[in-house]
Amino acid sequence: MANELPETRASDAERERVAERLRDAVAEGRLDMQEFEERLDAAYKARTHGDLEPLVRDLPAAADPGAGDGGSQIAPTGDRSPGGWARRIGGTATSRWAFACWGGFGRRGGWTLGRRFTAFTLMGGGELDLREARFEDREAVIRCFSIMGGVHVVVPPDLNVVVTGIGFMGGFGESGSGSGSVEAAPDPAAPRVTVTGFALMGGVGVERKRTKAEKRRLKAERAEQVEREQRPRLDKGEDGTRELD
Repeated sequence: MANELPETRASDAERERVAERLRDAVAEGRLDMQEFEERLDAAYKARTHGDLEPLVRDLPAAADPGAGDGGSQIAPTGDRSPGGWARRIGGTATSRWAFACWGGFGRRGGWTLGRRFTAFTLMGGGELDLREARFEDREAVIRCFSIMGGVHVVVPPDLNVVVTGIGFMGGFGESGSGSGSVEAAPDPAAPRVTVTGFALMGGVGVERKRTKAEKRRLKAERAEQVEREQRPRLDKGEDGTRELD
């Protein structure tokens, strides 16, 4: 499409690809919701390539297998499979243990969880955030031992998690009471993580929670749905071109 003339009529598929680019941009924090809604409205009303191109001109090029063959900047965004798990499994573990005594520890962001991970807290606390993590293998075991302390394990909604630990004068289990928590919806393609261990006068909790980027994307998708319902209907004119009501 990069070689098309600006006055060439845009297709419905091209409008949808631009909408997808805009959803990705708002999820990444490149656009705020007001900018997203304004550009989305313009995308669905666009008649020509010249109307579409400015809407994504200042955004990074989408991952497109055909980009090397002169593909358009307005391109499919690639794999949208839930979680993109195939891309997150494999590699060398960046962390296999964590310890906190009268203090705390944290594993967050793009770290790689080993096949076996051990966490120990003594009158301290720690957090293991797997929402953006990679996994050394499809099967992982997190062993948590907490004495008068706590370990908070945060996982994405579609991760397969099994909790088998024991709590004595404390708690050990999966909870959905935290802010932003969501109901479990495991994906068969996701890794299987077993959280086990022992908590004495402390607690180990597993919480399913979306990332901020996922929340922004869901908000963008809801805004797009509203836009779809409210946008003018496109009909074909007598000359075969598409016209707005």
